[in-house]
Amino acid sequence: MDSVLIVEHLEKFYKNKGSLTKAVNMVSFEVEKGEYIGIMGASGSGKSTLLNCIASIDRVTAGHIYIKGKDITALDEEALADYRRNDLGFVFQQFNLLDTLSGRDNIALALAINGEEPEKIQEKVELAARDLEIVDILDKFPYEMSGGQQQRIACARALVTNPALVLADEPTGALDSKSAGMLLKSFQIMNEKKHATILMVTHDAFSASYCKRILFLKDGKIFHELVKGDSSREEFFREIMQVTALSGGGNSHGFYR
Repeated sequence: MDSVLIVEHLEKFYKNKGSLTKAVNMVSFEVEKGEYIGIMGASGSGKSTLLNCIASIDRVTAGHIYIKGKDITALDEEALADYRRNDLGFVFQQFNLLDTLSGRDNIALALAINGEEPEKIQEKVELAARDLEIVDILDKFPYEMSGGQQQRIACARALVTNPALVLADEPTGALDSKSAGMLLKSFQIMNEKKHATILMVTHDAFSASYCKRILFLKDGKIFHELVKGDSSREEFFREIMQVTALSGGGNSHGFYR
């Protein structure tokens, strides 16, 4: 087994006016290299808090998070900045592209920050663009792109540094169904062709059906797990819908007839 991520007995509590909220409560799981995992749950289930802890945006209350064997819960702020820059790729709901830069330069920025040579930067940008089928929009600015195109540029930006783990927080949340489908195809390419390890938080069963494994959270705990295995995406979608119906959360950008 080649574990990229190990989460051990993770807890995150918040204090508010004398009360204690357990946002994440004794969560443990592993993610192997090349896995594409979804985290689902109703609003308030703790899924975004869990992702923020893995991203080191939130500090954990207790427990450990290991990335490639390194315990990030023990790192200082400078080491955490290096961890975020070198080991993580991010895809956010709101794209977070710089409006004054072209798609090409938005992708290249992450490499430039890491001190890559200009020739290597262009080579890697072109490769990522070809893989994700966005060569034709590289020289457009974000305001000239559709939401789906902007999010695919964001995918290329997340992938271009070859991170150990790509974190996606509700990546289809701001997209219509057509754009969401384009984005999910990009994620599929990232996982299958580039062997990217992806951890995606979503409340959308259709988006989750592209994953290979789903962890379901309720009240800060993992209460169920689904593995796609040899099931078709349609069959997996229906399994996900059954679990989300029981847990009281989730909807879908699309559905099967």
